Amino acid sequence: MENKLHFYNTLTRKVEQFVPNEDGKVAMYTCGPTVYHYAHIGNLRSYIMEDLLEKTLRYIGYDVKRVMNVTDVGHLSSDADTGEDKMLKGAKREHKTVMEIAKFYTDAFFSDCGKLNIKTPDVVEPATNCVPEFQHMIQVLLDKGFAYQAGGNIYFDTSKLKDYYVFSNQSEKELLVGVRDDVEEDVNKRNKSDFVLWFTKSKFEDQELKWESPWGTGYPGWHIECSCISMKHLGEYMDIHCGGVDNIFPHHTNEIAQSESYLGHKWCNYWFHVHHLNDKSGKMSKSKGDFLTVSLLESKGYNPLVYRMFCLQSHYRKPLEFSYEALDNIGQAYDKLIKRISALSKEGEIDRQQFTTYREKFEAALCDDLNSSMALTVLYDVLKADMSDATKYALAESFDQVLSLDLTKGVGQAAEDVDAELAAMVEQRIAERAEAKKAKDFARADAIRQELLEQGIILKDTREGTLWSRE
Repeated sequence: MENKLHFYNTLTRKVEQFVPNEDGKVAMYTCGPTVYHYAHIGNLRSYIMEDLLEKTLRYIGYDVKRVMNVTDVGHLSSDADTGEDKMLKGAKREHKTVMEIAKFYTDAFFSDCGKLNIKTPDVVEPATNCVPEFQHMIQVLLDKGFAYQAGGNIYFDTSKLKDYYVFSNQSEKELLVGVRDDVEEDVNKRNKSDFVLWFTKSKFEDQELKWESPWGTGYPGWHIECSCISMKHLGEYMDIHCGGVDNIFPHHTNEIAQSESYLGHKWCNYWFHVHHLNDKSGKMSKSKGDFLTVSLLESKGYNPLVYRMFCLQSHYRKPLEFSYEALDNIGQAYDKLIKRISALSKEGEIDRQQFTTYREKFEAALCDDLNSSMALTVLYDVLKADMSDATKYALAESFDQVLSLDLTKGVGQAAEDVDAELAAMVEQRIAERAEAKKAKDFARADAIRQELLEQGIILKDTREGTLWSRE
């Protein structure tokens, strides 16, 4: 590991050299999706850049174990412990059970990740698998005096900590969600910054997923799951915790509070956060109703890897503005890049000295706070350099272990894959619509037709079945 990886640590608010707890090994955790709807491409920007970090670590010689949770219970529509459970909201929207919703959108999420060449983490654990672990941690926090029971719920007491706001220079008043006019204050809390570890039916009678506990029938809060799932698979010390910048407060702040109170020592040394993807109206969000998905991009003829390249052209710590014009420009650049590489002859000897020189330049770019744009520039420099085709091809193949743009897959194949995946997606939605009509759920059937129409897909019902075409 000649090149030393440096990246921005949100905890210390500076770019630092990465030094793992255990030599040569990295314990890495990623906050996974709440599987109540499709992931939009803003969500997926975070996963692309976290994938880049993991692959960079592996490329420079580390043995990485990466763990991701899947939130299938406990995440409310407000991070201030108010509102409806997002999973229940999805179930009501689609007239399905919570677990049916969880399975469908978990599969959809990993399908999208596959299209973007995002590696599946070594361990993926749904929250509903770990309720005993949640209850154990909560009981220890109660025993240690870091938690209390009020109004049927269990709360973490943030006043017990010397420094709760570990990520921020902001004042307590600026950060408190409870002081905002649009957030209903929980009168059971001793402090406005306290958060729920365990909800009981005293708060939500209609919650579908409930478990028996020493404190009453109920379900876990959102924040507890990441602490427990990471410790279950990575132990008491973690090297890198990843997420979007919107996770910093309160989610990651609360994770540190409960984890270090439970453990009695520092938990995670490095925090890696990816900035938002915006459109012209601001941050992308599912709450806006119409949001951009990988399937929507496919329906408009884009290879999902063009979106990956779009993300790699920008630094993970900068907001990125999406537009179709920008994506078109990247699409043209991507097509030219693939054509140039596919035209290279693989025959002949590889110049090992040149190979090593350019690989070191590529590593240096990545080790400089994951400068993916500069890493792509190194690739273009290779293609312009005075060296054999075989050396250029070998370098492109090597760099693609991290870039994951299918650089050596060849012209045409990627487009064929997109068409096949689009067809499979549409046929699946047509089958779901047929089931909805059979069950006389005509509102659901109409919603599927409208959803496909918004993606540029027109359905036509005939005596031979439902046919589809692009606008």
